[in-house]
Amino acid sequence: MSMTETDLQEIRQKQKRHNQILFSKESECLRPLLDFLASEPRRVVTLWAFACAESVKDELTTRYPHDSRPAQVLCLAKLWAQGEIKMPIAKQAILAVHAMAKEMPNDADAALCHALGQACSVVHTPRHAPGLPIYELTAIVRRFGIDYCKDILEKTILRYEETLKICRIQNETTFSQWASFLK
Repeated sequence: MSMTETDLQEIRQKQKRHNQILFSKESECLRPLLDFLASEPRRVVTLWAFACAESVKDELTTRYPHDSRPAQVLCLAKLWAQGEIKMPIAKQAILAVHAMAKEMPNDADAALCHALGQACSVVHTPRHAPGLPIYELTAIVRRFGIDYCKDILEKTILRYEETLKICRIQNETTFSQWASFLK
Protein backbone atom coordinates (compact mmCIF):
# COMPACT_ATOMS: atom_id res chain seq x y z
CA MET A 1 0.00 0.00 0.00
CA SER A 2 1.44 3.33 -0.91
CA MET A 3 1.04 6.33 1.34
CA THR A 4 -1.07 8.98 -0.34
CA GLU A 5 -0.78 12.70 0.15
CA THR A 6 -4.08 12.46 2.06
CA ASP A 7 -2.47 9.97 4.49
CA LEU A 8 0.51 12.24 5.02
CA GLN A 9 -1.70 15.30 5.46
CA GLU A 10 -3.74 13.47 8.11
CA ILE A 11 -0.54 12.64 9.99
CA ARG A 12 0.64 16.27 9.77
CA GLN A 13 -2.70 17.46 11.15
CA LYS A 14 -2.45 15.05 14.08
CA GLN A 15 1.09 16.26 14.77
CA LYS A 16 -0.11 19.88 14.77
CA ARG A 17 -2.78 18.93 17.30
CA HIS A 18 -0.05 17.22 19.36
CA ASN A 19 -1.84 13.88 19.19
CA GLN A 20 0.10 11.07 20.84
CA ILE A 21 -1.03 8.55 18.20
CA LEU A 22 -0.68 9.49 14.53
CA PHE A 23 -2.58 6.59 12.94
CA SER A 24 -5.98 5.03 13.63
CA LYS A 25 -8.24 2.23 12.51
CA GLU A 26 -9.63 4.73 10.00
CA SER A 27 -6.25 5.53 8.42
CA GLU A 28 -6.59 4.79 4.71
CA CYS A 29 -3.08 3.34 4.46
CA LEU A 30 -4.06 0.67 7.02
CA ARG A 31 -7.50 -0.14 5.64
CA PRO A 32 -6.49 -3.14 3.44
CA LEU A 33 -4.40 -4.68 6.23
CA LEU A 34 -7.09 -4.21 8.86
CA ASP A 35 -9.73 -5.67 6.53
CA PHE A 36 -7.52 -8.74 5.97
CA LEU A 37 -6.91 -9.12 9.71
CA ALA A 38 -10.64 -8.88 10.43
CA SER A 39 -11.33 -11.76 8.05
CA GLU A 40 -8.63 -14.09 9.43
CA PRO A 41 -9.07 -16.79 12.08
CA ARG A 42 -8.00 -15.83 15.56
CA ARG A 43 -4.92 -18.07 15.54
CA VAL A 44 -3.64 -16.52 12.30
CA VAL A 45 -4.04 -13.03 13.79
CA THR A 46 -2.23 -14.18 16.92
CA LEU A 47 0.65 -15.61 14.90
CA TRP A 48 0.80 -12.42 12.84
CA ALA A 49 0.96 -10.27 15.99
CA PHE A 50 3.78 -12.39 17.43
CA ALA A 51 5.74 -12.35 14.17
CA CYS A 52 5.42 -8.58 13.76
CA ALA A 53 6.18 -8.00 17.43
CA GLU A 54 9.59 -9.68 17.07
CA SER A 55 11.09 -6.67 15.29
CA VAL A 56 9.58 -4.28 17.85
CA LYS A 57 10.97 -6.38 20.69
CA ASP A 58 14.37 -6.54 18.98
CA GLU A 59 14.49 -2.78 18.53
CA LEU A 60 13.59 -2.13 22.16
CA THR A 61 16.06 -4.76 23.34
CA THR A 62 18.82 -3.20 21.26
CA ARG A 63 18.06 0.28 22.55
CA TYR A 64 17.54 -0.85 26.18
CA PRO A 65 19.64 -4.01 26.60
CA HIS A 66 19.33 -4.07 30.39
CA ASP A 67 15.53 -4.05 30.37
CA SER A 68 14.07 -7.56 30.14
CA ARG A 69 10.43 -6.48 29.82
CA PRO A 70 10.22 -6.51 26.00
CA ALA A 71 11.59 -10.05 25.69
CA GLN A 72 9.66 -11.27 28.70
CA VAL A 73 6.27 -10.01 27.52
CA LEU A 74 6.54 -11.69 24.13
CA CYS A 75 7.72 -14.95 25.68
CA LEU A 76 4.88 -14.96 28.21
CA ALA A 77 2.27 -14.07 25.57
CA LYS A 78 3.39 -17.05 23.50
CA LEU A 79 3.19 -19.32 26.55
CA TRP A 80 -0.31 -17.99 27.22
CA ALA A 81 -1.34 -18.74 23.62
CA GLN A 82 -0.02 -22.27 24.06
CA GLY A 83 -1.95 -22.76 27.30
CA GLU A 84 1.22 -23.05 29.36
CA ILE A 85 0.36 -20.11 31.62
CA LYS A 86 -2.83 -18.31 32.57
CA MET A 87 -3.87 -14.80 31.56
CA PRO A 88 -2.98 -13.00 34.84
CA ILE A 89 0.73 -13.77 34.42
CA ALA A 90 0.80 -12.54 30.82
CA LYS A 91 -1.41 -9.57 31.67
CA GLN A 92 1.06 -8.44 34.32
CA ALA A 93 3.88 -8.50 31.75
CA ILE A 94 1.71 -6.64 29.20
CA LEU A 95 0.91 -3.93 31.74
CA ALA A 96 4.61 -3.73 32.62
CA VAL A 97 5.59 -3.07 29.01
CA HIS A 98 2.87 -0.40 28.73
CA ALA A 99 4.25 1.15 31.95
CA MET A 100 7.71 1.03 30.38
CA ALA A 101 6.40 3.55 27.81
CA LYS A 102 6.14 6.17 30.56
CA GLU A 103 9.85 5.72 31.30
CA MET A 104 10.99 6.25 27.72
CA PRO A 105 13.15 9.27 26.90
CA ASN A 106 11.27 9.90 23.63
CA ASP A 107 7.85 9.47 22.06
CA ALA A 108 9.10 7.00 19.43
CA ASP A 109 10.29 4.46 21.99
CA ALA A 110 7.14 4.96 24.07
CA ALA A 111 5.06 4.14 20.99
CA LEU A 112 7.12 0.98 20.41
CA CYS A 113 6.35 -0.16 23.97
CA HIS A 114 2.64 0.30 23.32
CA ALA A 115 2.93 -1.52 19.97
CA LEU A 116 4.49 -4.50 21.74
CA GLY A 117 1.86 -4.47 24.47
CA GLN A 118 -0.94 -4.37 21.92
CA ALA A 119 0.60 -7.23 19.92
CA CYS A 120 0.83 -9.43 23.01
CA SER A 121 -2.75 -8.55 23.96
CA VAL A 122 -4.00 -10.14 20.73
CA VAL A 123 -4.03 -13.45 22.62
CA HIS A 124 -6.87 -12.00 24.70
CA THR A 125 -8.79 -10.63 21.70
CA PRO A 126 -7.95 -9.98 18.04
CA ARG A 127 -9.38 -6.49 18.51
CA HIS A 128 -5.94 -5.49 19.81
CA ALA A 129 -4.32 -6.32 16.45
CA PRO A 130 -4.66 -2.82 14.95
CA GLY A 131 -2.73 -1.44 17.92
CA LEU A 132 0.55 -2.89 16.70
CA PRO A 133 0.66 -1.04 13.34
CA ILE A 134 -0.97 2.09 14.77
CA TYR A 135 1.75 2.46 17.40
CA GLU A 136 4.69 1.12 15.40
CA LEU A 137 3.95 3.42 12.45
CA THR A 138 3.58 6.31 14.90
CA ALA A 139 7.03 5.43 16.26
CA ILE A 140 8.49 5.55 12.75
CA VAL A 141 7.10 9.02 12.12
CA ARG A 142 8.32 10.19 15.52
CA ARG A 143 11.82 8.79 14.92
CA PHE A 144 12.38 9.92 11.33
CA GLY A 145 9.99 12.85 10.86
CA ILE A 146 7.02 13.02 8.51
CA ASP A 147 9.10 14.40 5.63
CA TYR A 148 11.57 11.50 5.69
CA CYS A 149 9.59 8.40 6.55
CA LYS A 150 7.21 7.71 3.66
CA ASP A 151 9.34 4.86 2.22
CA ILE A 152 9.85 3.30 5.65
CA LEU A 153 6.11 3.46 6.38
CA GLU A 154 5.27 1.83 3.06
CA LYS A 155 7.85 -0.94 3.58
CA THR A 156 6.56 -1.58 7.08
CA ILE A 157 2.94 -1.86 5.90
CA LEU A 158 4.08 -4.20 3.14
CA ARG A 159 5.94 -6.28 5.75
CA TYR A 160 2.73 -6.54 7.78
CA GLU A 161 0.83 -7.78 4.73
CA GLU A 162 3.55 -10.26 3.73
CA THR A 163 3.78 -11.56 7.29
CA LEU A 164 0.03 -12.16 7.32
CA LYS A 165 0.33 -14.28 4.17
CA ILE A 166 3.07 -16.36 5.79
CA CYS A 167 1.06 -16.79 9.00
CA ARG A 168 -1.89 -18.15 7.02
CA ILE A 169 0.37 -20.94 5.84
CA GLN A 170 2.04 -21.51 9.22
CA ASN A 171 -1.22 -21.56 11.15
CA GLU A 172 -1.21 -25.30 11.72
CA THR A 173 2.52 -25.83 12.16
CA THR A 174 3.86 -23.00 14.34
CA PHE A 175 2.74 -24.19 17.76
CA SER A 176 2.38 -27.85 18.54
CA GLN A 177 -0.15 -26.87 21.17
CA TRP A 178 -2.71 -24.07 21.43
CA ALA A 179 -4.63 -22.95 24.49
CA SER A 180 -8.16 -24.34 24.45
CA PHE A 181 -9.65 -20.85 23.97
CA LEU A 182 -7.66 -20.49 20.72
CA LYS A 183 -8.67 -23.84 19.21
